[in-house]
Amino acid sequence: MTQMILPSDANSVNTAFGGKVMEWIDVCAAIAAQRHCRQVVVTASMDDLHFHAPIKVGWNVTLHSRVIATFRTSMEVGVTVTAENPLTGEKHLTTSALLTFVALTSEGKRIPVPPLKIETEEERAAFREAEQRRKERLSRKQTSLAWQKVIKPGAAG
Repeated sequence: MTQMILPSDANSVNTAFGGKVMEWIDVCAAIAAQRHCRQVVVTASMDDLHFHAPIKVGWNVTLHSRVIATFRTSMEVGVTVTAENPLTGEKHLTTSALLTFVALTSEGKRIPVPPLKIETEEERAAFREAEQRRKERLSRKQTSLAWQKVIKPGAAG
């Protein structure tokens, strides 16, 4: 997926608005997840989102995604965003993220996903790391609720 950064995609310092980049990441990852399982998928979480470098207006960005691990009804997808200065051809990594998607039936019920075909040692290592992240993510989901209680609807700020 390739996109040019337009002024409407930019923030007040003429670089890509982070929320817009996050939207592109979510869509790109969803495509990878849906292609893997050939089911409707929804985003369950976004982890390890990192903005490594700004993307200037007029530059081109390319997003790459890949399913890294599959579990019973969910998948972890990695996405990288690379920017290219069209005047020099220079490219660099600007953003990376890990997302979890859940596959659903047309009625909205979770459905098993096909296992991931893992062939290389690099893919096995990535899968093991994904398993560990999943354990940590599920643990955090159960234990880190205090911050949600301090955010009050309608409060300024």
